Amino acid sequence: MATLILVFPINRSTSLNSFSRRGTLKLALLCIVTCGLYSCKDNSTGPTVTSQPRTYYMGFSGIPPKGDLALAIASIDMWSLRADAAIMSYELPWSALLDGIPADTEVVKVELPLANYYRAKGHKLWLYLDPANGLNRGGESDSLVARGRSITEPAIQQMFRRYAVVADSILHPDHLGLALETNLIRGASPAALYAAIRKVVNDAAADVRAQDVSVKLSVSVQVDYAWGVFGGTGYAGIDTDLVHFPFVQELGLSSYPYLAGFVEPDSVPLNYYSRLIQGHAMPVMVTEGGWTSASLGSIVSSPDKQRRYIARQGQLLDSVKAIAVFQLTFTDLDLSSFVLPPGSILPLFAHLGFVDINLSPKPALGAWDQNFSRRRP
Repeated sequence: MATLILVFPINRSTSLNSFSRRGTLKLALLCIVTCGLYSCKDNSTGPTVTSQPRTYYMGFSGIPPKGDLALAIASIDMWSLRADAAIMSYELPWSALLDGIPADTEVVKVELPLANYYRAKGHKLWLYLDPANGLNRGGESDSLVARGRSITEPAIQQMFRRYAVVADSILHPDHLGLALETNLIRGASPAALYAAIRKVVNDAAADVRAQDVSVKLSVSVQVDYAWGVFGGTGYAGIDTDLVHFPFVQELGLSSYPYLAGFVEPDSVPLNYYSRLIQGHAMPVMVTEGGWTSASLGSIVSSPDKQRRYIARQGQLLDSVKAIAVFQLTFTDLDLSSFVLPPGSILPLFAHLGFVDINLSPKPALGAWDQNFSRRRP
């Protein structure tokens, strides 16, 4: 038996503009749970094994539908049956760091218990740290803005670098990402902000590598933006990102084709991933993405479209012999639990889950399970 401290990222007063679809911000709900880490089980039946292997790990993050402890644990236990990896992806806890809480104290208190919980279930661990704003790639973290601070400041950059080293040394991730959607940040943010992010990310990579020679380092790029389907700018690729971040050993991919104008999953080109890495012998993994199961505004979708996209994504992953794929939200998000600020874009991502807010399966779960049943060699 072990005492597990779980901290979850959602409560009713959370500013949804600062709630990142990429993972746990620092948590509004702190709960202590006693659980036998090696004996906690879900009695539901896992996917059936098929013979054709896959090259990639598959997993999720721990984002629950709302700030309900029992529901959050049930969600993790449910997706753990159909995962062999987990991802922790989040903006730094700037408020805590600016209040003087040491990075190692914050990591041990908030992140380590969850990392241990994932490992107790046998999952490989990916860690992605976001130096920017998860829901607004043209701006800074809301937590920094609220304090009148900026990632362009040397002192804030030093905090990021220190946190990256501490998180790596305490959590021991198998893979570490130090920036998300770098091409979208470059295209959407002021030049001075992008320059600061580029500098701090490269500096952090050097700091981490100085004390850890084994962790795989990466950033992620936004696939739809690289193809030019946002704004009709034409194909741009990712060569600039690989030049600006030369430490990258493997590349994360972010893709939400339903936001990029694709109406049908089958219309996503089969070379949607592979074209990006032509000429680059580099492992790739999908670190976020998906297809909504609900219509919203001009977006017309359905649970069956979402299912067909997951099947299509399997083909895209095979085309690049991907090493991992992550669906950040296993569940839909219960938007009624939040106070949505004006202009929040979170509703666009609220129906990416493979189960609804009550953990009832949607058709996409079957498509995911079919891929997962193709065991890794």
